[in-house]
Amino acid sequence: MQTRMLGNSDLEVSDVCLGTMTFGGQNTEAQAHAQLDCALGQGINFLDVAEMYPVPTSVETQGLSEQYIGSWLQARGNRDQVIIATKAAGPADMVRYLRPDLHFDQANLVAAVDGSLQRLQTDYIDLYQLHWPDRASNFFGQLGYEHKPEQDGTPIEETLTVLKSLVEAGKIRYIGVSNETPWGLMSFLRYAEKLDLPRVVTVQNPYSLLHRVPDIALAEVMLREQVDLLAYSPLAFGTLTGKYLGGARPEGSRLALFPHYQRYLTEPGIRATEQYVALARQHGLDPVQMALAFVRSRPFVASTIIGATSVAQLEHAIGAAELVVSGEVLAGIEAIHQQYPNPCP
Repeated sequence: MQTRMLGNSDLEVSDVCLGTMTFGGQNTEAQAHAQLDCALGQGINFLDVAEMYPVPTSVETQGLSEQYIGSWLQARGNRDQVIIATKAAGPADMVRYLRPDLHFDQANLVAAVDGSLQRLQTDYIDLYQLHWPDRASNFFGQLGYEHKPEQDGTPIEETLTVLKSLVEAGKIRYIGVSNETPWGLMSFLRYAEKLDLPRVVTVQNPYSLLHRVPDIALAEVMLREQVDLLAYSPLAFGTLTGKYLGGARPEGSRLALFPHYQRYLTEPGIRATEQYVALARQHGLDPVQMALAFVRSRPFVASTIIGATSVAQLEHAIGAAELVVSGEVLAGIEAIHQQYPNPCP
């Protein structure tokens, strides 16, 4: 397992990160601990979670993902062996139950951090992320930006000032953003430099063979500014495994359980998936491992977040850590991408 430093931080993380949004939903505490043991044993030292997890989020299950990580840390006594990233939820109807008026202000961020620390049973968070923008913007697949300055939420400089106080208190070490745009990232960086506030070291956005939107503009910002991408949904909710082709919905699969997750099932997305799966098999590659290896090959990607509902699935995905895609395979990927560019924004 390879490691790299995140941005300009001193956080050295594995280039595969264990995503935990199934913990407390599709996975029991014992199953979560088994995945965590497997990941650490395979060289993964990087864990990603959020205060709203598991997904789908609900009043009954919210926080269980962090809670299960916390009980594992206490049982194993290995806090110093892992880098933990978690996130504060922003304004959205799906998480209104969390706090009365969700924004990235003093009251909300302090409450969010303290809640995560308690559930994780730790006194510090390595990487604290803003789960989505506190303003009207394009995220979660939304297209066609509509300018609504009246919905700008907490000013970015105010948010960074609060985060600085949390860094100074020793509760968090570094900060990141998630589901963010090039303008948003540059704004965070500009205020950090101008006002001597914490500098964003990572962006956690979706990135996969079906969603390469960061290539268009965000990649330039990240590479020029030394901010790394934490790529989530690298298998497009499992679509790139090929298991949903032909309308199949294997029992227990995510789309069988949650059929409303249609983001990666557009008609061009399905056609592109057919071609990517065929390309992998043409070269004797596993479609899962080819898809993950492609994401890992991008120069702006620091770590690829993989999630699983079983240890077997996790071990299968980890196998991509040793795969280097050939020039011929990359050329085939680009040919498909030219035919179906970003079919699942």
